[in-house]
Amino acid sequence: MPDTIFVLNGPNLNLLGTREPEIYGAETLDDIAGQLEDRARELDLAIDMRQSNHEGHLVDWLHEAQASGARAVLLNAGAFTHTSIALHDAIKGIKTPVIEVHLSNPHKRESFRHTSLVGQAAKGTVAGFGALSYLLALEAASRI
Repeated sequence: MPDTIFVLNGPNLNLLGTREPEIYGAETLDDIAGQLEDRARELDLAIDMRQSNHEGHLVDWLHEAQASGARAVLLNAGAFTHTSIALHDAIKGIKTPVIEVHLSNPHKRESFRHTSLVGQAAKGTVAGFGALSYLLALEAASRI
């Protein structure tokens, strides 16, 4: 059985493809999931893709990733990236490596997006490459 990579997505990512496509691209979260699943098979990995608009779900899923023995977590926490001490603490509280993922480059956007509480706890960050950010993060997860 292949190792599992959790791919956790936060608020408003269910709107990908229609929400500000000039920033986030035209691909939907389902499109990205399909790309990840295809590449994961090539890497002998499995993807467990989830999305929630609720911070507590993301915290619970981080805990679940560790409890289930997941190899790594790719986390696009959306706006919670900049505000969630709870996600920061959950990442610090588990041994499973977490890779922060962003479609856009937060440092090229509004100043409130320049601080990442998630990134301060994560193993690394991939940002600014649209949907490719997820695939690059998956490549990293396959090597750690």
